[in-house]
Amino acid sequence: CAWSIERPPGDTAGCTFCHTSPEERCSTCHQRHQFNPAVARKSEQCKTCHWGKDHRDWEAYDISLHGTVYQVNKWDPTQFDMSKKLADADYVGPTCQYCHMRGGHHNVQRLSTVYTSMGMSNADRGAPLWKEKRDTWASVCDDCHSPRFAKENLQAMDEACKDAGLKYTETFKVAENLMLDGMGEPMPKDLAPDWSGQHIWS
Repeated sequence: CAWSIERPPGDTAGCTFCHTSPEERCSTCHQRHQFNPAVARKSEQCKTCHWGKDHRDWEAYDISLHGTVYQVNKWDPTQFDMSKKLADADYVGPTCQYCHMRGGHHNVQRLSTVYTSMGMSNADRGAPLWKEKRDTWASVCDDCHSPRFAKENLQAMDEACKDAGLKYTETFKVAENLMLDGMGEPMPKDLAPDWSGQHIWS
């Protein structure tokens, strides 16, 4: 990624664990020593890479309603029968794979969500590509929810993204004005960014 260029190796060690040779190999999900589709169908397999401060995919799923249903019921084969193909399984709630690898399709990005982790750049602006992605995304939700449910959620996320974008712009304008007025104090050299990726200002 462009943001990692010229960063110290310690900052990118977590990235290179996934974004190197293990990426897009069968054994990344199916495990080399236990090549079992039932193992690869469990949401925890995605957690191997999709977690952490830069992309909290696992954390977002784990605390969601879907994730909670999975965590509570995953030990019960009548609720989550991982021996069945994704197309045939009657899961009580969706796993990562059920939505992103619908029907066992291995192109995970084909059914990726419309929004990035921050989401601000991806509010619907009417582009045909986004309409196609949104319709595909909504069609997955339609497996369990009414057609209206996904569309209303997408619209709510659009509004949240637009609001966040405005607040983001306003915040930077305030900071810019403070600097122009000579009231902004730059971060002292002895206060580095903290481990969580946020920044501590004096």
